[in-house]
Formats: sequence, structure tokens, C-alpha cells
Amino acid sequence: MKKIIFLFAMLTAGVTSQAQGIDFGIKAGANFANFSGDLDSDGITNFHAGAVLELNIVPMFSVQAEGLFSSQGGKAKYDDGGVVGVAEDINLDYIAVPVLAKFYVLPDRLSITAGPQFSFLVSDAKDAWETKKFDLAASGGVELKIIAGLFAQARYNVGLSNINDGDGEGSFDVKNNVFQLSVGYFF
Repeated sequence: MKKIIFLFAMLTAGVTSQAQGIDFGIKAGANFANFSGDLDSDGITNFHAGAVLELNIVPMFSVQAEGLFSSQGGKAKYDDGGVVGVAEDINLDYIAVPVLAKFYVLPDRLSITAGPQFSFLVSDAKDAWETKKFDLAASGGVELKIIAGLFAQARYNVGLSNINDGDGEGSFDVKNNVFQLSVGYFF
């Protein structure tokens, strides 16, 4: 973990020395989360909030890194003593760090983002299953800069890693999938 933070800090420092500009902001929004894989589940609605840093490399390309608190999960469905369809909310809270390439379709207005998201579990549903402490996702979306620093985003995060840490009979494949709608402000 310390090595990842150190590497990220060094890369950020190297890129900022070459960058034409740096924009710092905050954002918050809704998470529409669900599980994919071996678990039958329905979606839940939760939230995310945090900081945004955009490093402007050239006029049509930037790198955007974020540090977010992101509450995700799903509503697991299972058979409880012959009663099918019993549902239980499983909430998983993460510190998520998306690092995104940002391509401007309309200069300084509309952009497309894509890149990895590294998430670190801070709170899990203790009664559900053993959850891995790290989650990797592929992220893609769009951002619209509205006016005077105000922006809106839509993004989809596809889970790439199995978050179930169980083994043997309790082992099954579960991945986080989250659609996010956000608003924010660049200072």
C-alpha cells in the first residue's frame, strides 16, 4: 500500500512539472451498484464523494485522478428455508482511486474518460461473506464542464477482480459493477 501511494505521488510530481495546468476540485453523486458473477442480486442506490485532480497535458488530453469514498454493493437474493427471493442489502465501502485518461471531444467542454480504478475496502457487510480488501475495476464515462468550474459526470465501473475471499465450499465469483452520476466543482 505504501509503495502504491509513493509511486502515485512520484508519477504525479513528474507529470505536474510538464503539465500546462492543474485543476483541483470536489465532486459527489449517486452510485447505482450491483454484483455480477455467481450471486443473484438486485441493485442498490448509494453515494460517492471526494476530490478530483486534473493534469492538463495538451489542449485535447488530460490525466484525471480522484480520491473518493464510494459506498457500493447489491441486494443479494437467496433461498431461505423454501422462501425464494429473500433479499439482503450488502453494503461495501471503499476508498476508490480512479486514474483516468481524459480525451476532449469539444475543447474545454466535453470529454471522454477511461482508465483503471483501484479500490481499498474500509467497511464491509460482516454477515455476508469474507470480502477481499482490494478491488480493481475498469472505468469509462463522459464529463461535461457546464460553466465557471461546475461539471457533471456519468461513469460506469466494471469490476475486474473477484471480491469474495472465501475458499472451498463458500467460494463463489462476485464482482462490483457501479454506474455513477456526479456533479462537482473545479476551483
